[in-house]
Amino acid sequence: MARLKITQVRSKIGGKQNQRDSLRSLGLKRIGDVVVKEDRPEIRGMVSVVTHLVVVEEVD
Repeated sequence: MARLKITQVRSKIGGKQNQRDSLRSLGLKRIGDVVVKEDRPEIRGMVSVVTHLVVVEEVD
């Protein structure tokens, strides 16, 4: 199964509560943090909430 490399590039300050919760659930705490997650619908949903704060790349 494919994996997603998710990097936080912008701050969550000033964001809505659901955006801050999504970042925390993904495991992102500060700018520059990187996590690798399985490509699942749940993860895609959390990423779609914060697309303006993160960069997503597919990793094999």
